[in-house]
Formats: sequence, structure tokens, C-alpha cells
Amino acid sequence: MSRPVQRAVEPVPNPAEPSDAKPPGSSTPGSSKRAKAKVDAPRPSGRIAEKNGSRAGSRTSPQAVRGRGTGLEVAIAYDLKAEIARRTKEDKVVAEDAFEEYDCESTVAAIQQALRVAGHRTRLLGGGRPMLERLLKHKSDLVFNIAEGWGTRSREAHVPSVLEMLGIPYTHSDPLTLALTLEKSLAKRVVSSCGIATPAHAVIDRAEQVRELSLVYPLIAKPIAEGSSMGVRDCSRVSSPDELYALLGPLLTLYRQPVLVEEFCSGPEFTVGILGNGMDAEVIGSMEIVPTQGCAEEFVYSLEVKRDWRNRVTYHAPPHRSPELIKEVSACALAAYRALSCRDVGRVDVRIDRHGRPCFLEVNPLPGLNPISGDLVILARGHGISYEELIGRIVEHARLRQGL
Repeated sequence: MSRPVQRAVEPVPNPAEPSDAKPPGSSTPGSSKRAKAKVDAPRPSGRIAEKNGSRAGSRTSPQAVRGRGTGLEVAIAYDLKAEIARRTKEDKVVAEDAFEEYDCESTVAAIQQALRVAGHRTRLLGGGRPMLERLLKHKSDLVFNIAEGWGTRSREAHVPSVLEMLGIPYTHSDPLTLALTLEKSLAKRVVSSCGIATPAHAVIDRAEQVRELSLVYPLIAKPIAEGSSMGVRDCSRVSSPDELYALLGPLLTLYRQPVLVEEFCSGPEFTVGILGNGMDAEVIGSMEIVPTQGCAEEFVYSLEVKRDWRNRVTYHAPPHRSPELIKEVSACALAAYRALSCRDVGRVDVRIDRHGRPCFLEVNPLPGLNPISGDLVILARGHGISYEELIGRIVEHARLRQGL
């Protein structure tokens, strides 16, 4: 049964912060006046097939949302699109989608509100050098880390590395996992070594290598160390060496990194939400991404699709597939999550290949938490987990892991 995404709630003032507090690095004018940051746009009319009566089916208790015992001071580390754009305005070569995986103020505000609902005090850190200066002046009990970093293939590891050096507890995965999972080929090597199926692939840093490939077409090409479908377009699926050769030039030039080329999986595509740590980690639900136009066997979950998701896909959460298939997809995702030592939360992409096998595509240990369009948020809501519950459970897993 389809229904619209729920509108996110507006943040409430935090007595621990000045009344005009807003995300550091924001480019919003009038910073001297009281900020009126509202959480995202009008109620969308997107196509989301969620479980009927999913709120009643939630496995999360109110106690889990409110947290264990006394609330913490939770600082939020993040990188805003506008701030990263300002830092890189002198760069001569910047891809059109270079800021795609960075956050907007409304996402930060929504997380802040959810933390307050759980009984925590909040503090905004931002990212980069200003974040470090704020941390050196005052250490919070816990950092809720969604910072993506900038500039290198280990950028997602920058903030947790600093936090570990300063001895400050934080949510989400550690520097090793964040660096490993952003580099798609290395992540696939680890997953494959654990017996988890993943498409055959190759790494290309020169277009001339096309003639050396022994992969079976069709193929899909993408930058090796980017997220949020950066560099993945409707045309990224190719059926011949000539098509691949034409695609590689722009990818290598714009993203200034090698390109991952892998055999294209033509079956249904799923994303799986996972919370927890180690053997206690559990799948909270899966979601199928179903195209509403074009041929499903050739569907690419591209940047164009994600920017126009209300019109180009339907999200089935839970999927309209056999329990046996969903069990296999979930098992593949959970095995990959554990093999890569993800912590607290993650979202794993799985697609069925031409042999009918669920194959690991990639994992996002810093899944997007936009309250309207985030895949993990939509997935969780379809399985009866509200936004506040999702944020609360991430924090509780981090607390339990670190004995806070």
C-alpha cells in the first residue's frame, strides 16, 4: 500500500545553545538574526510502497528511542554542501555532482531534533578545521558523525581518526572501515575473500585497458572511490568496448581516480538496512528499488534517478518478493556488513545477477539521513521505524559498544 512520506518535525530550541544557533559553515544570510531552520520541503507525493500498518509493526520500544539512562551531550560532525563548495571554489576541474554526498542544513536539523527527542543535549561541530578547533575547546560525551570529508580516498576516515586521537567516542564505523569501504575494489576483495558473491570486476586507470578486459558485457563503470551515485549516470551501463572506451575518458578526467568496471547485474536491485555491531548486528529491513520507466533488466540506479526519485522509481519496503529471496538478499548484506567490520549502522546494496544469485555491490557505512529522501530513512519507515527511532537506535548501539 502506498502512502506519502511523513513530514519531518521542526527543531525546537536548545537551552544549551544560543537562540540563533545554526549549522557552522552555513551560507544562509542573516546569521545575526534568529535562525528559522525548518526540516525540509513540503510533503512530497513520492511513490513509496510501505508495509500496511507499519507503525504498529515497529520492533523499537519507546525506551529505545528515549535512550538508556541519563542523556548525553551529543555533538554532530557533518559537512555541508555549501561549505565544501566554498572550500573548493578555486579548483579548475570539479565534476557537476562533486557535492552530491554532502549534507544540507535540514538534515542536520532533523538529526538534532531526533537526538533531543531521545533526551540528549546537542551541539553542532560542522567539519574541517573549525570542527577540530571546537573539539579542542570542549569535548562532548559522544560525536554523531556524518562527516564525509574532502579530497582523498580516505576522506571519510578523517573525522573518526581525529576523534580517536582525542579519545572522544563517536557513532558509525571506524577509520579503517570507512577508508576501505569507500574504495569499492578493495571492499569487494575483502567481501569476496569471505565467500560472498560480488560481480566480476576490473580497475582501469587508462582507457586503453579496455581491450585487455575479459569481463562479460554488459558492464557498468563508476568512479572507484565516490558515493551517492557520483559518476553513475543513465549511460553508465555499456554493451560494447567502444561504448566503454567513450565513457572512460570523462570519468578519468573529471573524478581524477581509477574507474571500477564490473559485470552488470540485470536482476532486481535491493538495499538492506542494518543496525548493530558484530554478531549482534541485525537487518532491520530491505527495500527493492523498482523503476517506473524503461526496461527493468537495464535499470541503473543513477544520479539522474536519485535526483528525480519521486517520478522514476517506486520503493517497495518491504519488497514484493518471495520470503526465500528476501532471506538470501538479507543474508548476503549482513555477511558483507560483518566482513567489513561496519559499526552501529549501514546500508548494503545487493542486486541479483544473471545466474539468480544475490551479489554484493557496495556498502555505505555513512548512509544518508535526509528525513525525506534518504534511502535508509525510507526503508526504515516502510518497516515501522520512525526517523526518531532510527537515530535513537544508532546512538544506543554506539553507547552500548563503548560502555557509555
